[in-house]
Amino acid sequence: MIDPFGRHISYLRVSVTDRCDFRCVYCMAEDMTFLPKAEVLSLEELERLCTAFVRRGVKKLRLTGGEPLVRKNVMSLFRGLGRHLDSGALEELTLTTNGSQLAKYAQELADIGVRRVNVSMDTLDPDKFRQLTRWGDLDQVMRGLDAAQRAGLAIKINAVALRGVNDCEFDEMIRWSHGRGMDLVLIEVMPMGEIGDAARLDQYLPLSLARSEIARHFTLTETDYRTGGPARYFKVEETGGRLGFITPLTHNFCESCNRVRLTCTGTLYMCLGQEDAADLRAPLRASESDDVLDRAITEAIARKPKGHDFIIDRRNSGPAVPRHMSVTGG
Repeated sequence: MIDPFGRHISYLRVSVTDRCDFRCVYCMAEDMTFLPKAEVLSLEELERLCTAFVRRGVKKLRLTGGEPLVRKNVMSLFRGLGRHLDSGALEELTLTTNGSQLAKYAQELADIGVRRVNVSMDTLDPDKFRQLTRWGDLDQVMRGLDAAQRAGLAIKINAVALRGVNDCEFDEMIRWSHGRGMDLVLIEVMPMGEIGDAARLDQYLPLSLARSEIARHFTLTETDYRTGGPARYFKVEETGGRLGFITPLTHNFCESCNRVRLTCTGTLYMCLGQEDAADLRAPLRASESDDVLDRAITEAIARKPKGHDFIIDRRNSGPAVPRHMSVTGG
């Protein structure tokens, strides 16, 4: 699949549920209204959709949510998709998780063929963690990290940079994550979904400032390491570990975008930061043959835009798109 700007689409991120056992302050409103279960694709339908993309050249599948591991029987989907790893059609099957369920599922994920996971974790302070996630338990996540490493899974810690919240912890998080052999990636707040008046503007920290502050204490050497995602990686010479930056606002990564995103309702978003989307649920259910579905995918990829238009400032403190991040997938 090639979009109008010559970019090969080889990476599909799939939100298997919009539900989550956390309510992170930058991701969800506290009183979230979730999709009726009747609107959500079955796991069998999600597998069929993913398989259609693999057949069209997708080499990397990432399952996300919400929190993907809270969906009932989700491991059957991982097992079904694992056959594409066995055949060689798929190069990587992975997930992004808050870590709350990793202690339960880490070994099974590794047995299926998952080799690395992204864990969203913004602080090492238990009280602050509870405040940020509203419901989360840091000890539970730590037990999940232990289980994942025992299972042999490589871990990348994703931390959203929040002004006045965790910006004093970056040095500690670098030493902690690298000391455990884990990569750390810092992410700018994205203007998606309504979370309260001016809350997002108060949260927003340009990573150019964070990087400058980190460079006062660590030597950062840029590398050409890539995982297929948008992060730019640096080697931290003092620790030997990798530190990544994802900067959708201060330096967008659209020119090399190889990704599309599928929601649990079968809606395909060709760009995280744009509202144009394609309904794949209707063609999926229209026929047992994939001909109609394949045409819908082709038409959707032909509409992939050049990039997003995220802005956060005093005049633009509201969401750039109305859907919350948990709808499209983290």
